[in-house]
Amino acid sequence: MSSHPLSSALDAGLQALHLTLPPQAPTQLLAYLDLISRWNKVYNLTAIRDPREMLSQHLLDCLALVGPLDAAAGQRPADAAPWRLLDVGSGAGLPGVVLAICRPTWSVTCVDTVAKKAGFIRQVGAELGLANLNATHQRVEAMTEPPFELITSRAFASLVDFVTLSRARLAPGGQWVAMKAKLQDAEQAEVPADVVIQRVQPLQVPGLAAERCLVWLVPR
Repeated sequence: MSSHPLSSALDAGLQALHLTLPPQAPTQLLAYLDLISRWNKVYNLTAIRDPREMLSQHLLDCLALVGPLDAAAGQRPADAAPWRLLDVGSGAGLPGVVLAICRPTWSVTCVDTVAKKAGFIRQVGAELGLANLNATHQRVEAMTEPPFELITSRAFASLVDFVTLSRARLAPGGQWVAMKAKLQDAEQAEVPADVVIQRVQPLQVPGLAAERCLVWLVPR
Protein backbone atom coordinates (compact mmCIF):
# COMPACT_ATOMS: atom_id res chain seq x y z
CA MET A 1 0.00 0.00 0.00
CA SER A 2 2.91 2.40 0.68
CA SER A 3 3.48 3.21 -3.02
CA HIS A 4 0.00 4.66 -3.50
CA PRO A 5 -0.17 8.48 -3.23
CA LEU A 6 -3.13 8.26 -0.84
CA SER A 7 -1.83 5.43 1.35
CA SER A 8 -0.71 7.72 4.18
CA ALA A 9 -4.03 9.56 4.22
CA LEU A 10 -5.94 6.27 4.30
CA ASP A 11 -3.73 4.92 7.08
CA ALA A 12 -4.30 8.08 9.13
CA GLY A 13 -8.04 7.76 8.61
CA LEU A 14 -8.07 4.13 9.69
CA GLN A 15 -6.14 5.02 12.84
CA ALA A 16 -8.55 7.86 13.62
CA LEU A 17 -11.47 5.44 13.24
CA HIS A 18 -9.66 2.80 15.37
CA LEU A 19 -10.28 0.20 12.69
CA THR A 20 -8.45 -3.09 12.35
CA LEU A 21 -8.78 -4.52 8.87
CA PRO A 22 -7.61 -7.70 7.12
CA PRO A 23 -4.04 -7.32 5.79
CA GLN A 24 -5.14 -7.02 2.17
CA ALA A 25 -7.97 -4.53 2.83
CA PRO A 26 -6.04 -1.20 2.62
CA THR A 27 -4.59 -2.17 -0.77
CA GLN A 28 -8.04 -3.27 -1.96
CA LEU A 29 -9.64 -0.03 -0.76
CA LEU A 30 -7.15 2.08 -2.70
CA ALA A 31 -7.55 -0.13 -5.77
CA TYR A 32 -11.30 0.37 -5.48
CA LEU A 33 -10.77 4.13 -5.33
CA ASP A 34 -8.64 3.92 -8.47
CA LEU A 35 -11.36 1.94 -10.25
CA ILE A 36 -13.95 4.60 -9.39
CA SER A 37 -11.63 7.27 -10.80
CA ARG A 38 -11.03 5.28 -13.97
CA TRP A 39 -14.68 4.46 -14.62
CA ASN A 40 -15.70 8.02 -13.79
CA LYS A 41 -13.99 9.17 -16.98
CA VAL A 42 -16.63 7.30 -18.98
CA TYR A 43 -19.55 6.77 -16.61
CA ASN A 44 -20.98 9.21 -14.11
CA LEU A 45 -20.48 7.11 -10.99
CA THR A 46 -19.92 10.08 -8.69
CA ALA A 47 -19.88 13.85 -9.03
CA ILE A 48 -16.64 14.00 -7.04
CA ARG A 49 -13.63 13.71 -9.35
CA ASP A 50 -10.63 14.50 -7.17
CA PRO A 51 -9.20 11.28 -5.65
CA ARG A 52 -8.31 12.96 -2.35
CA GLU A 53 -11.87 14.24 -2.00
CA MET A 54 -13.16 10.78 -2.89
CA LEU A 55 -11.04 9.38 -0.09
CA SER A 56 -12.60 11.60 2.56
CA GLN A 57 -16.13 12.05 1.22
CA HIS A 58 -16.65 8.48 0.02
CA LEU A 59 -14.13 5.99 1.39
CA LEU A 60 -13.62 7.33 4.93
CA ASP A 61 -17.30 8.26 5.15
CA CYS A 62 -18.21 4.61 4.52
CA LEU A 63 -15.40 3.29 6.70
CA ALA A 64 -16.97 5.20 9.61
CA LEU A 65 -19.84 2.69 9.37
CA VAL A 66 -17.65 -0.36 9.99
CA GLY A 67 -17.07 0.19 13.73
CA PRO A 68 -20.79 0.59 14.58
CA LEU A 69 -21.64 -2.49 12.54
CA ASP A 70 -18.90 -4.45 14.30
CA ALA A 71 -20.42 -3.41 17.64
CA ALA A 72 -23.87 -4.53 16.50
CA ALA A 73 -22.46 -7.83 15.24
CA GLY A 74 -20.89 -8.37 18.66
CA GLN A 75 -24.35 -8.27 20.24
CA ARG A 76 -25.58 -11.18 18.15
CA PRO A 77 -25.59 -14.75 19.53
CA ALA A 78 -22.17 -16.37 19.50
CA ASP A 79 -23.37 -19.12 17.14
CA ALA A 80 -25.02 -16.72 14.68
CA ALA A 81 -23.90 -17.05 11.07
CA PRO A 82 -22.02 -14.10 9.54
CA TRP A 83 -24.27 -11.31 8.36
CA ARG A 84 -26.09 -11.33 5.06
CA LEU A 85 -26.22 -7.64 4.20
CA LEU A 86 -28.15 -5.78 1.50
CA ASP A 87 -26.99 -2.34 0.40
CA VAL A 88 -29.87 -0.49 -1.29
CA GLY A 89 -29.23 2.11 -3.98
CA SER A 90 -25.57 1.24 -3.80
CA GLY A 91 -24.46 3.44 -6.70
CA ALA A 92 -20.71 3.00 -7.10
CA GLY A 93 -20.78 0.48 -4.23
CA LEU A 94 -20.90 2.84 -1.27
CA PRO A 95 -20.94 1.48 1.37
CA GLY A 96 -21.47 -2.08 0.10
CA VAL A 97 -18.07 -2.60 -1.56
CA VAL A 98 -16.27 -1.01 1.40
CA LEU A 99 -18.02 -3.36 3.82
CA ALA A 100 -17.27 -6.39 1.64
CA ILE A 101 -13.58 -5.46 1.60
CA CYS A 102 -13.36 -4.76 5.33
CA ARG A 103 -15.34 -7.79 6.51
CA PRO A 104 -14.79 -10.75 4.16
CA THR A 105 -16.99 -13.08 6.23
CA TRP A 106 -20.07 -10.92 5.59
CA SER A 107 -22.09 -11.68 2.47
CA VAL A 108 -22.83 -8.32 0.83
CA THR A 109 -25.35 -7.76 -1.96
CA CYS A 110 -25.57 -4.37 -3.67
CA VAL A 111 -28.74 -3.45 -5.54
CA ASP A 112 -29.14 -0.49 -7.88
CA THR A 113 -31.58 0.43 -10.62
CA VAL A 114 -28.78 1.71 -12.90
CA ALA A 115 -27.26 -1.11 -14.94
CA LYS A 116 -23.83 0.51 -15.39
CA LYS A 117 -23.45 0.93 -11.63
CA ALA A 118 -24.33 -2.70 -10.91
CA GLY A 119 -21.92 -3.66 -13.69
CA PHE A 120 -19.19 -1.57 -12.11
CA ILE A 121 -19.66 -3.29 -8.75
CA ARG A 122 -19.43 -6.70 -10.42
CA GLN A 123 -16.20 -5.59 -12.10
CA VAL A 124 -14.81 -4.42 -8.75
CA GLY A 125 -15.65 -7.77 -7.20
CA ALA A 126 -13.91 -9.63 -10.04
CA GLU A 127 -10.78 -7.46 -10.10
CA LEU A 128 -10.34 -7.40 -6.32
CA GLY A 129 -11.28 -11.05 -5.75
CA LEU A 130 -14.24 -10.28 -3.49
CA ALA A 131 -16.05 -13.61 -3.38
CA ASN A 132 -18.46 -12.24 -0.75
CA LEU A 133 -19.70 -9.37 -2.97
CA ASN A 134 -22.73 -9.60 -5.25
CA ALA A 135 -24.46 -6.96 -7.35
CA THR A 136 -27.90 -6.95 -8.90
CA HIS A 137 -29.53 -4.54 -11.34
CA GLN A 138 -33.16 -4.18 -10.32
CA ARG A 139 -35.52 -2.36 -8.00
CA VAL A 140 -35.23 -3.52 -4.40
CA GLU A 141 -38.99 -4.12 -4.17
CA ALA A 142 -38.71 -6.55 -7.10
CA MET A 143 -36.00 -8.68 -5.51
CA THR A 144 -36.73 -12.32 -4.69
CA GLU A 145 -33.51 -13.19 -2.84
CA PRO A 146 -33.85 -14.63 0.70
CA PRO A 147 -34.21 -11.98 3.43
CA PHE A 148 -31.20 -10.15 4.86
CA GLU A 149 -30.32 -9.58 8.52
CA LEU A 150 -29.08 -6.07 7.81
CA ILE A 151 -30.16 -3.57 5.16
CA THR A 152 -28.09 -0.43 4.63
CA SER A 153 -28.44 2.71 2.55
CA ARG A 154 -26.40 5.84 1.95
CA ALA A 155 -28.22 8.82 0.48
CA PHE A 156 -30.67 6.42 -1.17
CA ALA A 157 -34.02 7.96 -0.27
CA SER A 158 -36.12 9.21 2.61
CA LEU A 159 -36.46 6.88 5.57
CA VAL A 160 -40.09 6.14 4.74
CA ASP A 161 -39.18 5.07 1.19
CA PHE A 162 -36.13 3.15 2.40
CA VAL A 163 -38.02 0.97 4.89
CA THR A 164 -41.17 0.64 2.77
CA LEU A 165 -39.41 -0.44 -0.42
CA SER A 166 -37.00 -2.86 1.28
CA ARG A 167 -39.26 -4.28 3.98
CA ALA A 168 -39.96 -7.55 2.19
CA ARG A 169 -36.22 -8.23 2.12
CA LEU A 170 -35.69 -7.80 5.89
CA ALA A 171 -35.29 -11.04 7.82
CA PRO A 172 -37.12 -11.59 11.13
CA GLY A 173 -35.10 -9.88 13.84
CA GLY A 174 -33.24 -7.85 11.22
CA GLN A 175 -32.59 -4.13 11.21
CA TRP A 176 -32.15 -1.20 8.85
CA VAL A 177 -29.20 1.20 9.03
CA ALA A 178 -29.45 4.45 7.08
CA MET A 179 -26.46 6.75 6.62
CA LYS A 180 -27.58 10.36 6.77
CA ALA A 181 -26.03 13.80 6.81
CA LYS A 182 -28.63 14.88 9.33
CA LEU A 183 -32.02 13.51 10.35
CA GLN A 184 -34.63 16.21 9.91
CA ASP A 185 -37.72 16.27 12.13
CA ALA A 186 -40.04 16.13 9.11
CA GLU A 187 -38.34 13.01 7.75
CA GLN A 188 -38.42 11.35 11.15
CA ALA A 189 -42.15 12.09 11.51
CA GLU A 190 -42.90 10.30 8.22
CA VAL A 191 -41.48 6.96 9.38
CA PRO A 192 -44.32 4.39 9.36
CA ALA A 193 -46.00 3.73 12.69
CA ASP A 194 -44.98 0.07 12.58
CA VAL A 195 -41.28 0.97 12.37
CA VAL A 196 -39.23 2.14 15.36
CA ILE A 197 -36.18 4.39 15.21
CA GLN A 198 -33.98 2.68 17.78
CA ARG A 199 -31.33 5.38 17.87
CA VAL A 200 -29.60 8.09 15.89
CA GLN A 201 -25.84 7.59 16.19
CA PRO A 202 -23.53 10.54 15.38
CA LEU A 203 -20.48 9.74 13.24
CA GLN A 204 -17.13 11.47 13.07
CA VAL A 205 -15.52 11.12 9.66
CA PRO A 206 -11.77 11.92 9.60
CA GLY A 207 -11.01 14.93 7.45
CA LEU A 208 -14.67 15.76 6.88
CA ALA A 209 -16.14 18.79 8.63
CA ALA A 210 -19.78 17.83 8.08
CA GLU A 211 -22.57 16.25 10.07
CA ARG A 212 -23.02 12.52 9.65
CA CYS A 213 -25.17 10.02 11.51
CA LEU A 214 -26.53 6.49 11.39
CA VAL A 215 -30.24 5.90 11.85
CA TRP A 216 -31.02 2.42 13.22
CA LEU A 217 -34.55 1.14 12.64
CA VAL A 218 -36.49 -2.06 13.36
CA PRO A 219 -40.05 -3.22 12.76
CA ARG A 220 -42.36 -3.09 15.77
